[in-house]
Amino acid sequence: MKLLSSNNTKIKKGEKIGWLTLGLSLSPSTLSGKNFCSFASAGCAAACLNTSGMGVFPNVQAGRLKKSHFFIENRTDFLAQLEKDIEAGIRKAKREGMRLAIRLNVLSDLPWENLIDMKKFSDVVFYDYTPNPNRMIRFLKGEFPKNYSLTFSRKENNQAVVDLIAKMGGNIAAVFSELPSSYLGRPVINGDETDTRFLDPKGVIVGLVAKGKGKKDTTGFVLQPN
Repeated sequence: MKLLSSNNTKIKKGEKIGWLTLGLSLSPSTLSGKNFCSFASAGCAAACLNTSGMGVFPNVQAGRLKKSHFFIENRTDFLAQLEKDIEAGIRKAKREGMRLAIRLNVLSDLPWENLIDMKKFSDVVFYDYTPNPNRMIRFLKGEFPKNYSLTFSRKENNQAVVDLIAKMGGNIAAVFSELPSSYLGRPVINGDETDTRFLDPKGVIVGLVAKGKGKKDTTGFVLQPN
């Protein structure tokens, strides 16, 4: 079973600046029977992009669920296949004259720093968004592999942690109804232009415009600049 894919409109945007990006899309939240998003909030669950884009198709949902059950039921073989997919991605990027980036938590929030040896793939940049404060703080303290980059996800129920992460110098992703020029005293960059978060300057807010179900958010997950 092939685990990594570039069939995601947003991560594919990196190709225009020389980054072949592959993503792992597992079923979010508890759809697989296990909780893959332990820090999910009511707002992010309601606005989840799982059913956006290609996610509207039953075969796509079935594929994500199959991968999730593979991870749950046979993790050793899953991780072995993941390494094969990474190696195949490295070869493809080389053939196409690009560098390789991999986002392992497209829809999930699993601690990949504890699951695979990223140092083994020193030419690959791994990156993710996370609402997990423990993971983000460890990343900011330099306890993560040097080729793994995290951006903290702001939700309607974690503002105190957002403030802490901001003070520590971490970048924060936030969803807006429309992008403001600044938030929390920091400049807002357009995070929808590409998904290459590892290239972002430090000390910024990564602004994402609400999409799909998020346009009808009433929880506070989507910020209203005005």
